[in-house]
Amino acid sequence: MPRNALYASIVLVLAVTAAVVSFIEGNWLGVVWVLMAGVASNIAWFYIRKDRIERARAEQG
Repeated sequence: MPRNALYASIVLVLAVTAAVVSFIEGNWLGVVWVLMAGVASNIAWFYIRKDRIERARAEQG
């Protein structure tokens, strides 16, 4: 797994945890954490896909 994808995955887990804690406490700031988790998820997916494509190109030629 690429380093950037790993960092984004860690941010994703922390953001989801913060959102859960925030909603349990009745704080609507959890919506921001959910949005941050979505962005982190997209970043992680982007770097994983990019790494797969680069590896496939390296194998072909």
